[in-house]
Amino acid sequence: MGILRLTVLAALAALPGVAGGAEIVGNSSVGITEFSVGKFRYFKLSRPFPEEAILRNISSNVTFLIFQMHSQYQNTTISFTKTFLPSTSATGIDKGLVFILRPEQSMCFWYMEALDAEPVQNMAIPLSYSETDPIPGGCNLEFDLDIDPNIYLQYDFFETTIKFAPANLGYARGTESPPCDVSTGQDTRWRLQYDVYQYFLPENDLTEEVLLKHLQRMAEVPHVTANAVKVVTLTANDKTSVSFSSLRGQGVIYNVIVWDPVLNTSAAYVPAHTYACRFEAMEGNCSSLGRASTKVFFTLFALLGFFICFFGHRFWKTELFFIGFIFVGFFFYILITRLTPIKYDVRLILTAVAGSIGGIFLVAVWWRFGILMLCMLCVGLVLGFLISSVTFFTPLGNLTIFSNDEVFWVTFSGIAVLIPVIFMSCLRMLNILACGLVGSYSVVLAVDSYMYTSLSYVTLNVLKRALSTHFRGAFTNVPFQTNDFIILAVWGMLAVSGITLQIRRERGRPRFPPHPYKLWKRERERRVTNILDPSYHIPPLRDRLYGRLTQIRELFQKEQPAGERTPLLL
Repeated sequence: MGILRLTVLAALAALPGVAGGAEIVGNSSVGITEFSVGKFRYFKLSRPFPEEAILRNISSNVTFLIFQMHSQYQNTTISFTKTFLPSTSATGIDKGLVFILRPEQSMCFWYMEALDAEPVQNMAIPLSYSETDPIPGGCNLEFDLDIDPNIYLQYDFFETTIKFAPANLGYARGTESPPCDVSTGQDTRWRLQYDVYQYFLPENDLTEEVLLKHLQRMAEVPHVTANAVKVVTLTANDKTSVSFSSLRGQGVIYNVIVWDPVLNTSAAYVPAHTYACRFEAMEGNCSSLGRASTKVFFTLFALLGFFICFFGHRFWKTELFFIGFIFVGFFFYILITRLTPIKYDVRLILTAVAGSIGGIFLVAVWWRFGILMLCMLCVGLVLGFLISSVTFFTPLGNLTIFSNDEVFWVTFSGIAVLIPVIFMSCLRMLNILACGLVGSYSVVLAVDSYMYTSLSYVTLNVLKRALSTHFRGAFTNVPFQTNDFIILAVWGMLAVSGITLQIRRERGRPRFPPHPYKLWKRERERRVTNILDPSYHIPPLRDRLYGRLTQIRELFQKEQPAGERTPLLL
């Protein structure tokens, strides 16, 4: 009888026009998981058999249900039928199904299955909606399900993109669904609006318990609006796709609320989450954010930057090397990344070599020609780059006008150039500010290679914008939590301390050191003409080298015996 009952139920579920499972009559059998409307349930799924789920006592004023199931990174499948087909099932880590209820239906069922050999921890909840609520994914034409409430998420190093199917207006049980694209009037689905929400998980926390707990805040409409941040509102005429900056190692949950402005009703899609990394990857997984090459590069860079923060103006040539390294290294990394397919570690090594050559070149230019304005222009541009990056790190960077590359780069470059122009009359102050701010920020970049911090995206967002043409449309929101406030305080403390110390120490001293080449030339002439100078009597370099070689040759010669060899003549 049990086999016969399941066969009948499967046949009912496959009937045309039945989106949800058929009604089950009688008590649940062994192995069936029962759910309650609006109640979260934790459970584990294991292969190889699908597990049946049931929902009883559905109220008569409920028109449709959305059942959603979540796991951290292991895929699971939910299906209307025991035979999993693309048109009746959904597979992923955040998936859901819409059940359109028939008249008098008070129960529905579905099937769940894990794809991995190991048990998968899941959390699921069925949510109910009335006939006035819009149906998420009700006008799906792109994905496999007839009604698809899921958010499809893709990510790479640069951006994370979410896509979803358009919604449809709600309707009563037993009636036909409103047409999707017959007309565009106010009595059709074209009046619906979509609010896209973003929710950040706690930083540096990759635990499964924390994720499932916070997903509960993104499942229902009141909780989403109360806890998440609304990023953008889309109309039915807009493309149902939104891009965000990828935050590797930082958990983010996205959801979409579809709102009917005429009836003032709303419904939530199935939330989707990402860490912009893979837990099961052998190399570069979510637990190991920083590569060894990245840690070495930015640690050495931070040590030099820390020295520049407090002593940069006094050690002028060292600061010029630091500035030249940044100036050449940044543009060189963009160039080889866009033009060559070489691996990241090789790119980083080549960037370090090119940056070192750039630093040595800037020092050599100063030593030989002593052009202070040229050197200070490079210093001012590096400081302007940092200040401009901070400006676009604020919500100002998410303005629609800056999604145009020409507007963005002209504005960005204008701010960067404006800084050296403002401080043209007080170059020493410009130099000290650059030492304090840029040098201390290098410490922030080093911290990011060991643990996540949002402050690294001050400059990383600009680098992404320069490397990817698609990044211009991405929202660059980042979390700002306890760790970020601590690191921001450290950055500010280092910058203020370095600037204050250098201002006090340089008070009463020359603004900048003299031209090195002129000093060397003047010293050489003095030694040549002053016979009282001991250095005047130093032999030429050729004679000194020949003398050294003679001494080295004598070390390898056999010592001659001393004394008389012939007998004495009597």
